[in-house]
Amino acid sequence: MPHRFRSLLRLVVVGLLTVMGVAVPASAAVQGRVAVVGVPGLEWSDIDQTRTPNLWKLAGQGGTASLSTRAVPPPGRGITCAVAGWLTVSAGQRAGTPGEGCPETPAPTGDPGAPGHSVTVPGWAELVAHQAGTGYDARLGTLAQTVIDGGGKVAAVGPGAALAAADETGRVETYADAPARLGDLASYALIVMDVPDLATAWAAQPRDEYGVPTGMPQDVRQEAAAAADRRVGEFLAVLPQDTTVLVAGISDVSPGAHLHVAMATGERYPAGHLTATSTRQDALVAIQDLTATAIHLTGLEPPRQVVGRPWQPGGATGPATQETVAELADADLASQVLREVRGPFFAVFVAVQLLFYAFAALALRRRRSAAPPDARPDARPAGAGDTAAEAGAAGGIDVAGASRLLVTVQVVSVMSGGIAVATFLAQLVPWWSLPAPMAALIVTIVAMAGLITGLAFAGPWRAHVLGPLTVVALVTSAAMLADVMTGSHLQVNAVSGYEPVTGGRFYGFSNIAFAIYATGTILGLAGIAQWLRGKGAPRAAVMTVCVLYGGLAVFADGSPAWGADFGGVPAFVAGLSVFLILLSGGRVSFVKLLVVGLVGAVLIGAISVADWARPAGQRTHLGTFVQQVIDGQAWTVVSRKFGAMVGVTVGNWSLTLLSLVALAFLFLVLARPSRWGASALGQAYAHAPALSAGLIGALTCAFIGFLMNDSGIAIPAMALTVAVPLTLASCVRALQLATPTTAGQPSAPAAATERPDSARRS
Repeated sequence: MPHRFRSLLRLVVVGLLTVMGVAVPASAAVQGRVAVVGVPGLEWSDIDQTRTPNLWKLAGQGGTASLSTRAVPPPGRGITCAVAGWLTVSAGQRAGTPGEGCPETPAPTGDPGAPGHSVTVPGWAELVAHQAGTGYDARLGTLAQTVIDGGGKVAAVGPGAALAAADETGRVETYADAPARLGDLASYALIVMDVPDLATAWAAQPRDEYGVPTGMPQDVRQEAAAAADRRVGEFLAVLPQDTTVLVAGISDVSPGAHLHVAMATGERYPAGHLTATSTRQDALVAIQDLTATAIHLTGLEPPRQVVGRPWQPGGATGPATQETVAELADADLASQVLREVRGPFFAVFVAVQLLFYAFAALALRRRRSAAPPDARPDARPAGAGDTAAEAGAAGGIDVAGASRLLVTVQVVSVMSGGIAVATFLAQLVPWWSLPAPMAALIVTIVAMAGLITGLAFAGPWRAHVLGPLTVVALVTSAAMLADVMTGSHLQVNAVSGYEPVTGGRFYGFSNIAFAIYATGTILGLAGIAQWLRGKGAPRAAVMTVCVLYGGLAVFADGSPAWGADFGGVPAFVAGLSVFLILLSGGRVSFVKLLVVGLVGAVLIGAISVADWARPAGQRTHLGTFVQQVIDGQAWTVVSRKFGAMVGVTVGNWSLTLLSLVALAFLFLVLARPSRWGASALGQAYAHAPALSAGLIGALTCAFIGFLMNDSGIAIPAMALTVAVPLTLASCVRALQLATPTTAGQPSAPAAATERPDSARRS
């Protein structure tokens, strides 16, 4: 971003905040003591009453949650190595290491054996410099430096802990290789303990082509977990009674990413789940939250560069520790199963969609040889005279109303349009715990889509051109709206939703969910508008209904309390505005689009600034982005997201192919003459003019969403997955309602006349 533009953007934001009277809180002094126990690789499945009694006791006494440990992964792998995990704790932002694979934890330089001795982390300057190229610009040393600047003492036990407890220069104020060598532990505000047993056992395994160790045998892992538990127990035994203890499995020790252990004990953390405003999910926190929590527990305010939020007590757990451990282990199981089935599911999904488009194209375009050559349908809607089926039976001609093939196409189209929302509704069933998860997922999704399809054809609305479309679209919109208003629980570990292991997002609308939600909303409003028009409602009433629900939908998408979707709001405003303009009988011009774009940008800007004005611990990523603009870091975020958008579009060829085929089907099949004469899309527009406005509005929203979000081609792909099948279902119904006629004899050739242009010249 050019320096002049960046400075101007910062000036505008700072000016708005000044007008709003937002003040920066003053710094505080250290009050309290916290011990951070990092156990790289510790998972809830490692916790056992017999093998790990100390950890088991902590799980029953304090707060518990799954920990998303996503940092900057090594090239070619999606895991967090121990060094990257420790550095992320140090910075409160995703951090990484140069080179391939998982490097060894560097041993501090100095005299670790001397009590109260300071050490330095070797290669610190190189680690700091590397963060500038990761796309996150993590500031190493933030945790320790904040505590030191607040007047507190910091100590580290073990090489990994030294990475987290080093200040901005890479110096560790007090270091020892065992807790007993630290002296009086009550004198420290922050003590960081490295429990490396699992990481050490994993590092001893053979390495793959990426330099990452292969998986540990189960017995080796169990022995390492038992050794880690003994080490934790020894540390807890020497801590002062008033110390708050945070235990975290800060990294992976397996070839695949996992959710890990997060526990907190102390006066502020009674038995129950943990949560944080960064995730808004009960029993789920992120590794960046560990940094914010440690700083917060010392009585200090986490600095702006810490993107995490302090851990808070969440919901209640079961009465027995066994239930708590089993529940959290099941959450990791769900994430593992999701990682295994997501790729194959979308491969099957894309393949089935492509085959269906081919089948539907053949059904619409192929002519039956048995049809008399003089039979043709009239494009005018049925209603005066015989129905299509009756007229076809009388004349013995091929008509849409008598085609069983078209009935099949319509039903499958409606079900296909309901698949997208069904991928979220499937989370109501624990499919990941069944013996065959992939088959269970497909069966559950198809069953949910089948229920929606049954509703679409259950009432008298099935006879209307937009009847089934309206039902499926409104169910999609209402289900996604209800979910985001109640915590986005259906999106967690959904095959088209959030993946907590990757830690990209934990609440609000994901990009794919937004695409489905916005498309369903606009098409649903098109159906409602057409129904109201059919009832004779005045145009003002129709527009009012669409504006009210559409406004609610956009507000829910952008509201920090619900959708918290930055890139979706401008796209949604543009798509909805185009729909409303066309619905009112107006024309879309470049000037109107420019105004609409400006309104969308101002709206999301105002929402973001309002979010920023809240206390730092309550902000969403909308307010965080405003702060990044002020700090001059916005370009780093924009560049990273743009790179992700390009990578998804170029790398995910299957979704790109699906999008192109869906558009080709829409404009080269539905919009061209069918085997029954006039184009199916044209007939649908003739019966339901609101469909044209809705379809164009939905496509506009999908295209702008593609440009403004880091999911790239996934947004139009999923939007088209809803829009095109439902449009096809409406087209089929329009063909069924067309009244066939018999073509008359051709008239004699007309007498030659002057060319119109010559007549005008005369």
